[in-house]
Amino acid sequence: MHTLRSGSPFEELASYSRATRIGDLVAIAGTAATDASGACVPADDVAEQTRECFRRALDAAAQLGAQREDVFRTRVYLAPGADWRAAVEVHGEIFAGVNPANTTLAVAELIPKDCLVEIEIDAVASGPVVAS
Repeated sequence: MHTLRSGSPFEELASYSRATRIGDLVAIAGTAATDASGACVPADDVAEQTRECFRRALDAAAQLGAQREDVFRTRVYLAPGADWRAAVEVHGEIFAGVNPANTTLAVAELIPKDCLVEIEIDAVASGPVVAS
């Protein structure tokens, strides 16, 4: 098994990795658009938080040998009142032509509380692990 840690304080606290690869399966843990202090950025912008979440998740996937085209499942978690349409439109932009299975959920709360979006992705790697 290969693991990838991002340095987030949440990883240490909860003892988890940003991403793991077993064989060709790659799983990216819940990813939010947080800054170094743990606050979500940009505040109050669902579309931009969604783009940043996917950018970070796809970067982690790439380090473990999976590209956007290798993604077969996504999950989008939305905080109460978050604009679901903005999130799914960004998903559509990013995954046009790939069309992975997707579940989009409204949840009671995200951690940190100022986050509007958190995402997960699963992929089948098409390349080697490139992370050290």
